Amino acid sequence: MMDILLSGSVAYDYLMTFPGYFHEQILPERLKNISLSFLVESMTRQRGGTAPNIAYTLALLGEKPRLMAAVGEDFGDYRAWLEAQGVDTEWAKVIAGKFTASFFATTDQVNAQIASFYPGAMTHAAEISLRDVANRPNLVVISPDDPGAMKNRAAECRELGIPYLYDPSQQILRLEGDEIARDMDGAHFLFVNDYEFGLIVKKTGLSLAEMLEHVDIIVVTKGAEGAVIYADGKEIVVPVTPEERIVDPTGVGDAFRGGFLAAYARGWDWELCGQVGSLAAVYVLEQNGTQNHYYTREQFVKRFREHYDDGGKLNELMK
Repeated sequence: MMDILLSGSVAYDYLMTFPGYFHEQILPERLKNISLSFLVESMTRQRGGTAPNIAYTLALLGEKPRLMAAVGEDFGDYRAWLEAQGVDTEWAKVIAGKFTASFFATTDQVNAQIASFYPGAMTHAAEISLRDVANRPNLVVISPDDPGAMKNRAAECRELGIPYLYDPSQQILRLEGDEIARDMDGAHFLFVNDYEFGLIVKKTGLSLAEMLEHVDIIVVTKGAEGAVIYADGKEIVVPVTPEERIVDPTGVGDAFRGGFLAAYARGWDWELCGQVGSLAAVYVLEQNGTQNHYYTREQFVKRFREHYDDGGKLNELMK
């Protein structure tokens, strides 16, 4: 079993619905003095954050991932839940006097949204060091987090000789081109979506071919168009797995990463890694929330074989 350590954000998502229309409450001539309060009709608190989202899928598929993140004093229930799923949270460091990062979003009847993000404990993520981890992982995933922490993780991985997956995604807007290029250099994987890939090209000035001189494998997800894997001098196109319904795309990319890495941990070929990631992603698409879906490994394999030929390799998942 591959020891995968997931570094990145951990957050609670507070999702509220307003039974009206924001635009009807806004007076354009008084925007300078705007003061509004919306009485919402529902609120849910969802577990979120890129690192635990990926970890959850890895755990569903039989891996034992480790989580490295800065969390708040309100993390207790979340920790217990992750541990119950098979995620090791030893390196989730509680920051005294802070709340876990939180996303507050209110959505109206036409899906217009007003939101706020509180980073909370995440601003202390750079205080956690890979050098303190007694058992060196086989792979570190560097996903969106405090920018200083992301920089430190990549530098430590290079220094300690630990392969790492660089997944800057939402933080690309905040990072400069030279910062992105610096932390891509020496990465084993680069994972981004199609739009993020375009931003990286624009910010760094690097072409795909030039990126592949610095990164071993690049995976670009393309929503309904599937994903493309650039590895070993090949371009491998992976179509999406047909969904039964579409409910909410939030967290789909994280689940893809979890499925891909679960297959990679078993030494499977790139196409099979992408197909496992594609199916893992669909389970999230069909539910609300990023960690509310569930399947047994037997159910996963059965559904996989309705669409793909694994040559019997997925039998390993059921052991």
